[in-house]
Amino acid sequence: MPSTGTVRAIHVAPEQGAPTERVDRVRAVAGCGLEGDRYYRADGTFADREGSDVTLIESEALAGVERDYEIDLEPGVHRRNITTEGIALNHLVDVQFRIGEVVCEGVERCEPCSSLESHLAENGIREALVHRGGLRARILEGATVATGDRVERI
Repeated sequence: MPSTGTVRAIHVAPEQGAPTERVDRVRAVAGCGLEGDRYYRADGTFADREGSDVTLIESEALAGVERDYEIDLEPGVHRRNITTEGIALNHLVDVQFRIGEVVCEGVERCEPCSSLESHLAENGIREALVHRGGLRARILEGATVATGDRVERI
């Protein structure tokens, strides 16, 4: 997979457990997260975990879950902030990358947790997303992120 991709969708959840809301653009703040998202206010399940400023998931991984497990995840239901296309997110752990003008650093794979499975009431979703659940990243330099922005390694 190439080292550049595109932002396909952006989602924020205003509080823990709340449904995600799709937005066309959002301000990313260094050390905080995406404005309007639960992690921006340190309100998410993993708020105390280093590098939870923003989470990303590949559209290709979501297509694989549907193909391999016959589980169709509606946009945003995966609870990740940014859905990408065309870039291997697992290769961005410990790597700096840009999302538009925002500079981030990959912290760790965003493996699925049991709360996602119970939240979705979909048996097998945790297994389906193992090693393709996305990337947890810290925001080093903030700016606005928009659908269609380029995602690339620095």
